[in-house]
Amino acid sequence: MKGKLLILLLGVLLLQHPNACLAQEPDELVFGMSAAFSGASRGLGIEYYRGVSAWLNSVNELGGVHGRRLRVVAYDDGYDPIPTIRNTIRLVRDDHVFALFSYIGTPTATRILPLLKRFKNEHVYLLFPLSGAQPLREPPYGSYVYNLRASYFEETRGLVQHFTALGRKRVAVFYQADAYGRNGWDGVRRALADEGLNIVSEAAYRRGARFSSDFSAEVELLKQGDPDAVITVGSYAATAAFIRDARDKGLDVPVATVSFSDSDNMLRLLDAVGKRVGRDYTHDLVCSQVVPSYEDLELPVVRLYREMMDKFAQMPPDSLLREPYMPHRYSFVSLEGFLNAMLLVRMVENLGPNPSPEGIPEAMNALGGESLGLDHALLFSGQCRQGLDEVYYVTVDEGRFVPIQDWSRWSK
Repeated sequence: MKGKLLILLLGVLLLQHPNACLAQEPDELVFGMSAAFSGASRGLGIEYYRGVSAWLNSVNELGGVHGRRLRVVAYDDGYDPIPTIRNTIRLVRDDHVFALFSYIGTPTATRILPLLKRFKNEHVYLLFPLSGAQPLREPPYGSYVYNLRASYFEETRGLVQHFTALGRKRVAVFYQADAYGRNGWDGVRRALADEGLNIVSEAAYRRGARFSSDFSAEVELLKQGDPDAVITVGSYAATAAFIRDARDKGLDVPVATVSFSDSDNMLRLLDAVGKRVGRDYTHDLVCSQVVPSYEDLELPVVRLYREMMDKFAQMPPDSLLREPYMPHRYSFVSLEGFLNAMLLVRMVENLGPNPSPEGIPEAMNALGGESLGLDHALLFSGQCRQGLDEVYYVTVDEGRFVPIQDWSRWSK
């Protein structure tokens, strides 16, 4: 029934927006972004936008690319698939964007994949979404998407392999009950199966949960499996709430999160409640990331990112900011947005002085083997539409994230 209603909604929305060719002003290229700027996951959209703005603003100040400024039109979807569909049709039909860019979330980005197929004759591509989900990387829709980041399968496989190598083979999963959570759950399941193991217990929650949510029942459900490690696949507010309740209920095994959990905002919530009640909720946390630490000043791109964030980062338009939010000076999410913007600029440079969306595949393939200032070259090719597969791991030390150099502290 949900599938039929979605198809009906798509049909109605498309009929409300007559066909139009993708057009741009002669002095700019416009890209369309749909992301969560409100609700429990608003920090993701805001930080992603700030990272993107830091690089694009610096490039535009120098005259843009081939004389064109690069501009992002952003709409709020509240991390909800239905507004994302509406936003996408508006961006393509009304705003005539050159491409869709830096969408956030699996349940949102995967819902617009049928639209990309619908718009294939207009060469509408989704560039560099903040999601590691497999549908964005596989047939039948992977040909309409270019990803920069590693996948959730790669993140969860790394976490499982590290834990099992330490003797922690009883792995439980706490996940969001939607396409995102199930994709991460499946990644954990597959990685454990490769070692002849199974998930010992699992619990799920509904998308949109806030830090005020009570996950005591979910904690008790996981404890029934007697886990010696928990991998979470959730949003930052829900993950922080789960960690708080897990520690309060005596579940003191290592807890791991994936990149979408936005560890900086998660840490902010845990720090605040810990100070209020006089307890440390940040111990034994392992966070997988798809970008290096923003504290790693040995990497040229990290030094550039910090300089540009200090000079050029800006908040989203006031019309998108419905709730208070204090931005981080630096964060993993804004660094990913910054890398997205760098990659976007490289692509536009490759498109030449007369860019057309039809040329995006060739321009992206040409980036294979190049570097963004990281330790790893981009993987793009005619057969690969994911630029990076590296996964980084951090933990909390004295209130800040540091790279994990020695995993033996979690040996069982």
